[in-house]
Amino acid sequence: MLKRFFSNYSSAQLAIPALLLAILAMIILPLPPQLLDILFTFNIAMAVLVLLVSVSARRPLDFALFPTVLLITTLMRLALNVASTRVVLLNGHTGTDAAGKVIEAFGQVLIGGNFIVGLVVFIILTIVNFIVVTKGAERISEVTARFTLDALPGKQMAIDADLNAGLINQEEAKARRQEIAKESDFYGAMDGASKFVRGDAIAGILILIINIIGGFAIGMFVHGLSSGEAFRLFALLTIGDGLVAQIPALLLATASAIIVTRINEAADVTTQFQTQLLASPSALFTVAGILFVLGLVPGMPHLAFMGFAALMAFVGWQVARRQPIAEAQGLEQAEAMAKAMEEERAQSLTWSDIPLVDRLAISLGYKLVGLVNEASGAPLTQRVRGVRQTLSEQLGFLLPEVRIRDNLRLKPSQYTIHINGERVDGGEIHADRLMAIPSPEVYGELDGILDTDPAYQMQVVWIEPEDKPKALNLGYQVIDCASVIATHLNKVIREHLPELFQHDDVEQLMQRLALQAPKLAENLKAQLSYSLQHRVYRQLLQEAVPLRDITTIATTLLESSETTKDPILLASDVRYALRRTIVSSIAGERTQLGVFVLENALENMLLNALSVAQQAGPISLDNIPVEPNLLTQLQTAMPVAKEQMRQAGQPPILVVLPQLRPLLARYARVFSPGLHVLSQNEIPERVEVNILGTLG
Repeated sequence: MLKRFFSNYSSAQLAIPALLLAILAMIILPLPPQLLDILFTFNIAMAVLVLLVSVSARRPLDFALFPTVLLITTLMRLALNVASTRVVLLNGHTGTDAAGKVIEAFGQVLIGGNFIVGLVVFIILTIVNFIVVTKGAERISEVTARFTLDALPGKQMAIDADLNAGLINQEEAKARRQEIAKESDFYGAMDGASKFVRGDAIAGILILIINIIGGFAIGMFVHGLSSGEAFRLFALLTIGDGLVAQIPALLLATASAIIVTRINEAADVTTQFQTQLLASPSALFTVAGILFVLGLVPGMPHLAFMGFAALMAFVGWQVARRQPIAEAQGLEQAEAMAKAMEEERAQSLTWSDIPLVDRLAISLGYKLVGLVNEASGAPLTQRVRGVRQTLSEQLGFLLPEVRIRDNLRLKPSQYTIHINGERVDGGEIHADRLMAIPSPEVYGELDGILDTDPAYQMQVVWIEPEDKPKALNLGYQVIDCASVIATHLNKVIREHLPELFQHDDVEQLMQRLALQAPKLAENLKAQLSYSLQHRVYRQLLQEAVPLRDITTIATTLLESSETTKDPILLASDVRYALRRTIVSSIAGERTQLGVFVLENALENMLLNALSVAQQAGPISLDNIPVEPNLLTQLQTAMPVAKEQMRQAGQPPILVVLPQLRPLLARYARVFSPGLHVLSQNEIPERVEVNILGTLG
């Protein structure tokens, strides 16, 4: 069983948990001096390794693990301090090797066995670490994190600008966005990690003071040592322990300072040192001359100053020798770059270089990007996928894929919906709140931000997530931000169906028809062109007629095509064939309908206008000569009729003559959206019609 358990994890996956458990064990369990030697040596080696990696890193992000490494090494060093303190206080009276050879070496060899010298050295190291390195690195981390966060929107806009200009592709833009996101996270983590380094320095001072006082008391009162002997033994051990911990802490603090002061360049510190600090021969020769003059001053150490003057002059001479070679290489690179630019100019622009226009897209402000984050379940992506699937099933054709992207030109909490590259609608929401929609009966008020629903312009309240149970109990409907955007998208799609139905979709419909009725599909293709079919289907979608029953639609088109090729008349014939479906979608399973009809005078005026248009040529809904006062009358009367029918509990339906239905349906879409216009022959036989009023 254990073999099976460990087989699921690699050694790398178990290393960090094992290290954390070891740190916990060091705090709780007493450790022998030999193990302390091993751990202290490992601590020093780790500090040196981190310092060298920090120096060799080309960019700060090349060592993105540094904040975590800093935290773990700091915890390990503090745990070692606790473990060594226990050993020193328990066995310090036995001699200077009580806590291991490493502490003894630092206490005897490095400070010569003099606790006064050791104390001074420790204080100096602590001052250097805490006051100079740690404090400076902490300030730089704080400022860099703040500036990086402030510059984030500008960097995002620059990426979008390069993408729109065609300088980069989508993959490069995605990689650059990930890069700046990692950069922001890294400097934020470094700002927090620097606090650990500062706390470690303070803890080192406190541990030293406590150990000296505690060891002195234990040596005198427990083991009966003289005051001088007790202070000498425990002071040397404590200072040695402190130096063993403080030197790696200084190395890690230096590594932290190097990381946060680095600039994003494709070179390590050594290369930058050579190319920047030692790049000017004149500066090196000047330094050599100054050292030479100082060496001539009586009383100065002539050998030291003259030796370094000669060294600086030699380095300047070497740099001066290499510069012509570097200049020649730079000239070759410039010539190669110029040649490449000429070749690039010679390359012609191709069709693949022009970005495609998205048929359906949603743009999000940066505060709403979390709605498509996979870590949080991508709620908006899921909602949009559900809307697309549901509408495609209802309408009978596959809606285009909805592309979701961020746009820093928008307000942080704003979104926009685009069709064929053009913005058609949008809104602004509160990403950290929920939308509470009042029902017809509510039992109280909610605390929140009053607003209007971006889709249907209803009065809503934006509430805190923790207020959701209260809102539900008061009779409100509560939805999240992803559902708000998805609902708005659903409305926009339904209002712009003809624009979303493309010519290639006709081919897909014919393929579906061929699977059900191959001969019918063949005959329809021969009788009606795809272009004419496309116009008919768009007319049907304009009037919210689904294309789900493609067999019935194709059969009707084939039969009607023998007498007419007019798309409006063909669409009217299809509507008659689908009359039960149309009425059911409007009124459900009602067997009685309350409707409005046209006033006789208004009906005769419209018929006369239609007759005049027919005499002039092929009928078009745009060239029917309707008088302006008549249009004004329709604009006023249609909303009134719709409202009256809704107050009567009836779906808003206007029944007119078949020849007038296309014209009045168009006016209804403009003057009174939601008013359904049916012809007299589109009412199924089973449905009884009650006239509630006249329109005129």
